[in-house]
Amino acid sequence: MVEIKGIEKFAPKDFPGHISTTVFVGLCNFRCPFCHNADLVLKPESLPSFPMEYIFSHLDSRKDWLEAVCVSGGEPLLHDDLGILLRIFKDRNLLVKIDTNGSFPDRLQALLAEELIDVLAMDIKAPLAKYSQVTASDVETEKIVKSIEIIKKSNRNYIFRTTAVPGLVDAADLVEIGRLLEGSEVFQLQQFDPVNTLDKKFRNVKPYSRKVLQEMAESLKPYFDEVKLEGI
Repeated sequence: MVEIKGIEKFAPKDFPGHISTTVFVGLCNFRCPFCHNADLVLKPESLPSFPMEYIFSHLDSRKDWLEAVCVSGGEPLLHDDLGILLRIFKDRNLLVKIDTNGSFPDRLQALLAEELIDVLAMDIKAPLAKYSQVTASDVETEKIVKSIEIIKKSNRNYIFRTTAVPGLVDAADLVEIGRLLEGSEVFQLQQFDPVNTLDKKFRNVKPYSRKVLQEMAESLKPYFDEVKLEGI
């Protein structure tokens, strides 16, 4: 079964409105230079795995008040046995949220069909034309588009998110992303944090100012029901 490499026992930001825990799984098929989970992406084998007995004990000891679990990474859908883990959570009457990069639409669709996901968060890395550049990976953008459509039609609560990284994602790129996602419910614009980045050069990149991020968020409002700002 997929190994859990990290746990945040109380994670209010990851599952708003619910008392939740977040678990982190290793491996990712993208190499975004600004990623701040470098060890999870590049060398998850160097990180200890939490025994499942520990995870079960944590969940069961909080069964009277814990409401939800968020599964993040890394890229959770990279693991073809993820459903086993999600079923364990669902069997404990917990809501399940998945954080994904959207590159595995068929697995996403299958897990939704099995009623194993209640809430979805998908990171939109860039406009489609810049995906391979921004992720430093060979990306099949048609899979990104397919995941977007699956999520929008899923009848689940969802959020699309983009990190504003100077030198990679600018105001014009965000407008293109807005057009790609037009009609979606919620979009979250995230501040770049130059800490423990996968590419060490990005640790010296100065994030956009609060004012610039607010202006970016304002330009996105025509495309979404709600635009959120995170990290400012």
